[in-house]
Amino acid sequence: MSSVIAIVGRPNVGKSTFFNKVAGRKISITENRPGVTRDRITVDAEWRGRPFTLIDTGGIELKSEDTMWKQIALQASLAIDTADVILFFTDGKEGLTASDYDVAELLRRSKKPVILVVNKVDDYSPDKVFEFYSLGLGEPYPVSSEHSRGIGDVLDQAVAYFPKGESEESDTLKIAVVGKPNAGKSSLVNKILGHDRTIVTPIAGTTRDAIDTKFERDGKSYTIIDTAGIRRKRSVEDDVEYYSVLRAFDAVRRADVVLLVVDCAEGLTEQDVRIIGYVHEQGKPSVVVMNKWDTIEKDTNTIQRFEKDLREDLKFMSYFKSAYISAKTGQRVEKILKLAEEVYAHANFRVPTGALNDLLIDAMRISEPPSYNGKRMKMYYASQPSVCPPNFVLMVNDEGLLHFSYERYLENVIREAYDFSGTPIKITVRSKKENE
Repeated sequence: MSSVIAIVGRPNVGKSTFFNKVAGRKISITENRPGVTRDRITVDAEWRGRPFTLIDTGGIELKSEDTMWKQIALQASLAIDTADVILFFTDGKEGLTASDYDVAELLRRSKKPVILVVNKVDDYSPDKVFEFYSLGLGEPYPVSSEHSRGIGDVLDQAVAYFPKGESEESDTLKIAVVGKPNAGKSSLVNKILGHDRTIVTPIAGTTRDAIDTKFERDGKSYTIIDTAGIRRKRSVEDDVEYYSVLRAFDAVRRADVVLLVVDCAEGLTEQDVRIIGYVHEQGKPSVVVMNKWDTIEKDTNTIQRFEKDLREDLKFMSYFKSAYISAKTGQRVEKILKLAEEVYAHANFRVPTGALNDLLIDAMRISEPPSYNGKRMKMYYASQPSVCPPNFVLMVNDEGLLHFSYERYLENVIREAYDFSGTPIKITVRSKKENE
């Protein structure tokens, strides 16, 4: 799981400068006046091989009666609740203030790991940070965000607080359940588990966080992750919901398989397509779960009509796997775990190198690559170096000669020969000179 680090502190102590240095690019607006960063800003980053999400927050003025400052404080508090590790920023030039003590007290109540950062220390000496021990938050870390000094030490300590690796879960299939609010995600999770693990109400947005539940079925171990409903960005106005959606996308990234739950009565919407598009971009095997099937009036061709609509709306992922269920009545729910196992197996399948080369050479004989400026792509050999998603690497004379339409043709050839339904596959071309 990608851990979350929140940067908090009073205004104008250099939080956004630190954030931008870690992000590697200028994301937060940095100006030398308080209150510039009003909203929570996030970026995915990595340190020493440990991925994490970094949250920048507005400055906290807990005792201010100003409406804007109260809203900033609320957002910072939500970031603290979401975080696994908190970086508490103070100002080494200005020294301690009453606001620093107020924030320190708030952080102590959070019971979260807190790293005390004394920023703007350009020339370190022990005297410059000694007074910060009085905050009662342990050893102060002197840094200069502007000059990139001490940042590595802070990140070293932050990742040390992260949960240890998931080696004990290596045999556990992690299944994320995602979708729009009120599509029936929690009802499906509860039906799979056989008991009410999550709160289920007809009110959209009941689930506020990604909830992991481990269970066993038929001797196999699973972790199912129920997530908050993902709305369109302009609909994400509530701050709590913002962090819930952040956790939902993190659940997709760390999952082995994703179930996209769709309300059959509403049909596949533009937002559903956006969500499954994100799953596709992350290279995750998935199942499109058409829920509330019990509410649909049916005839002998109902599923065929729904499948036709899915093929039309999901042209970018013709490999989709679907299931028609009712979480309320339990209809076909027992098939979901089997489908999850199936698409995960497809994502882990390796095509033997010899068979892959024979397949693609024959395909290129049947339909030659198009030529450009008198040059035609020539493949020397192909291999599949990785899985999840399956990645096929083609060594060719000129990687710039592979047209998108021909890449799609080769993908279809592979899919017709081997069952990769439910999982994306990736085709990568690399140039190789003939005498290499």
